[in-house]
Amino acid sequence: MALRRNVLSTLAACAAAAAFAPQALAQADYPARPIKLIVPFAPGGSTDMVARMLADKMTQVLGKAVVVDNKGGAGGSLGADAIAKAAPDGYTIGMATVSTHGANPAIFSKLPYDAVKDFAPITNVMSVPSVFVVHPSVPAKTMKEFIALAKANPNKYTFASPGTGSLGHANIENFMNLAGIQLLHVPYKGSGQAINDALAGQVTAMTDNLPSMLPHIKSGKMRPLAVLAHKRADVAPDVPTYTELGYPGMGDGGWFGLVAPAGTPKAIIDKLNAAAHKAMAMPDYLDKQKGISGESMGNTPEQFAKQIQTAIDRYTAVAKRANIKLD
Repeated sequence: MALRRNVLSTLAACAAAAAFAPQALAQADYPARPIKLIVPFAPGGSTDMVARMLADKMTQVLGKAVVVDNKGGAGGSLGADAIAKAAPDGYTIGMATVSTHGANPAIFSKLPYDAVKDFAPITNVMSVPSVFVVHPSVPAKTMKEFIALAKANPNKYTFASPGTGSLGHANIENFMNLAGIQLLHVPYKGSGQAINDALAGQVTAMTDNLPSMLPHIKSGKMRPLAVLAHKRADVAPDVPTYTELGYPGMGDGGWFGLVAPAGTPKAIIDKLNAAAHKAMAMPDYLDKQKGISGESMGNTPEQFAKQIQTAIDRYTAVAKRANIKLD
């Protein structure tokens, strides 16, 4: 009996080793073919810009193409779900943002993915400030003056967002709560129309990524009052941060990071992390990053996981206070 057990144990160990060998070899040879990088938003936006910058340089580092695949829709939820449901073999990765891994999990009760359980964080990549702007017709030159106007005239002033439950909506709801003001929300189907109506003065204010709004600020068509970032932006040095204005509860801005499907082997996650960090250190990448007011946020998978949880916790509190909950 003892001999039979030993034989069976030996056979089992051999079978396990045989099954493990191809997997270990595949990980050692990774990547052996192109990698798909899913961007859960349409081409041309900030997430897409960051993804394409990074994909170009990671292609050089890894020696295999990193190909951007845009899957926009439902505030990033469709693309995020595609990342979550991909094979965990390292050949499909994706971009995570404060929308897909912060606001959406807090606001939407029926997301098709779990922002924590369904993903393996790789690294945060970059932060890009957002900016709160008002139309020049508003008689306020500073945020303090705007708050005074809003307090004196509840619901007189309006703010545009790309849609109910969007990050732009959640951020202004958070600010209204912190500042003790009440603005009238005007939701749109996407940021394009929201920006157009803000420029036309049809709505009073909005918040958007600084790179997108910067041309309108420089032309004088919109007036910046605050940036959501941990420090002032080099391209708008006269605009204070929310923290400087006394509202640290707004956080320190949006970010863009890399994630893989849950279950992706740690060896592959570590290789992608190292490749992303090498890419982010390249001089021409850093030049492009500066051009969109970005700042490097590279970190470990464990640190990025904590940032994701922090974002979920912050926006869950915002959604609860503002009573924002959508199916």
